[in-house]
Amino acid sequence: MKKLILILSTVLSSFAYGQQQHALTFLFVPGAWDGGWDYAKVDSILSAHGHIVYRPTLTGLGERVHLSNPGINLTTYINDILNVIRFENLHDIILVGHSYGGMVISGVAEQAPDRIKQLIYLDAMVPNNGESAKDVCGDLWEPMTRGNIKDGMVLYPFGATKAVPPMDVPQPLNTFTEPLQLGNPVARKIPAAFLQMTKDGKGSPAHDKMGIDKARERKWKIYTLEGGHYSMREQPGNLVKKLEEIVLQ
Repeated sequence: MKKLILILSTVLSSFAYGQQQHALTFLFVPGAWDGGWDYAKVDSILSAHGHIVYRPTLTGLGERVHLSNPGINLTTYINDILNVIRFENLHDIILVGHSYGGMVISGVAEQAPDRIKQLIYLDAMVPNNGESAKDVCGDLWEPMTRGNIKDGMVLYPFGATKAVPPMDVPQPLNTFTEPLQLGNPVARKIPAAFLQMTKDGKGSPAHDKMGIDKARERKWKIYTLEGGHYSMREQPGNLVKKLEEIVLQ
């Protein structure tokens, strides 16, 4: 009996060790006007698969809307994520940035490349050195923000938001206009992938200019997922499958 218990204990320990070996740490950075709340379902699925998930909300957005003020800028957001990494003592992170979040993860990679295992740009902005989010938006910026900038804040421009939380909220203009300085050669060596959302197999031309065209220039791995821009809301299960495909290859 004791021998059987010992064998079972060894098997279970080996299984647990194998599970730990495959556990990954995901850190999600939401896009503009968004918050960590948007990744709750993705978090649940990844956690059920044995992975570790962090889904912080940037200052002044989501549940931190009470901290919102026009003085918040891109540097604030980069520091938000850097401090999650530092205070949670995270290493070997899969850092995922959605949409505007591509600006943030680019800045984080610049300052903490040794903590990042892989960068994933989820239908995201890919900045060049010295560019702001406004610069990356290019011709899309003016029609997108026309009538939506008030008191140093940019209102959600893509239709009505929900009347009660969780919901998209106004974002400080400075977060879109502060340029990002890039140049750390170590950051450029971090493996990076771009996940493009498609409709009938094709991406949005506007989004292509903001992200995937630069990803191709940098010879990143390119993946596609059929569906709308907010895959974490609309198809969290499929998004998780695609993320696992990207990181486990």
